[in-house]
Amino acid sequence: MIQTSVQIRSKLADVGTTIFSVIGQLSENYKAINLSQGAPNFPCDSLLINEVTRAMNNNHNQYSDMTGLFSLKDKISEKITHLYGCDYDAGNEITITASASEALYATISALVHPGDEVIYFEPSFDSYAPIVRLQGATPVNIKLSLPDFSVNWEEVRASVTTKTRMIILNTPHNPSGQVMSREDLNQLAVICRDTNIVILSDEVYEHIVFDGLRHSGMATHSELSARSVIVSSFGKTFHVTGWRVGYCVAPAEIMKEILKVHQFMMFSADTPMQYAFAKYMDDPLKYLYLSDFYQAKRDLLVSELKNGPFRLLPSHGSFFVLADFSHLTDESDVQVVTRLIKEFGVATIPLSAFYSDGTDNGFIRLSFAKDDETIIAGARALNQFA
Repeated sequence: MIQTSVQIRSKLADVGTTIFSVIGQLSENYKAINLSQGAPNFPCDSLLINEVTRAMNNNHNQYSDMTGLFSLKDKISEKITHLYGCDYDAGNEITITASASEALYATISALVHPGDEVIYFEPSFDSYAPIVRLQGATPVNIKLSLPDFSVNWEEVRASVTTKTRMIILNTPHNPSGQVMSREDLNQLAVICRDTNIVILSDEVYEHIVFDGLRHSGMATHSELSARSVIVSSFGKTFHVTGWRVGYCVAPAEIMKEILKVHQFMMFSADTPMQYAFAKYMDDPLKYLYLSDFYQAKRDLLVSELKNGPFRLLPSHGSFFVLADFSHLTDESDVQVVTRLIKEFGVATIPLSAFYSDGTDNGFIRLSFAKDDETIIAGARALNQFA
């Protein structure tokens, strides 16, 4: 092992190994059933594999255009127009990125400056606040209201200052499984009116909404779409999270700034995958079936746990459902998750991992993005908890 003689001044001194890595390693050590990771354990459609192979065999193995393959961007534009009634120009308002995470980073890096403030909501995906901090800006967290994990818009209004540059949203929401409503969008629009606030909307689960609800993303609201960057994910949509391809859409003047960062991060996303997605999206049913597909998995998990010790919160979208254990034990959520792995052989995620201050309300997150066998086995293990 090489010892460095250089003194390092960390930009994220308080950031260590994430709980997700810790849980992953512990789960591997104990061969636990995986209800923790938000990634499918079942195969993607073989037709998608065939399209990638065809693209490679046809020598589509070099850089694509920096903003992405036009035929793929055109399919995205058609999809958004059809589903949400908002017209994005494929030429200068859509960019294919090397994962949704890259789109988030490029957007925040391009638009947020030192001294700015960025409002986001907790529990949250763990990358938002660190990316903001890396820009020399201040993340301002607002906790979603229990028990339904809703947004308190009066608190948002009170948190907006002259320094507020961006508000980050996530719908359907990871980890709570809640979705924003039309009224939520209207409240947000009023708060942002006559300001220079940019909305960064993480909508990677846009096609996974349950119980007949509709996805109320920023593209469904004309006032908000004019100030929003919307991020989505091919990996989440087509069960290929390891391919690391996503996209973002935004008005041209905003996208121009994002591209200035994107070109120096990845230049372009993986070319063969872009060709495959473009062909695969010829059939809208390839993504329109997802709500029914994942609702069946949610319902299976809920059914298997209905007579068990945990109290489940409603999940209206995403891969996840929250389970309340506060009535069972005074242990912390990290202790409960650790004990579930070691004693019962099932891996989950403590909700405190999604709070910057480690708030523990007695919840764990369960993922149902698994094959039915794993869901059933995981639920039966959870039902043994005492």
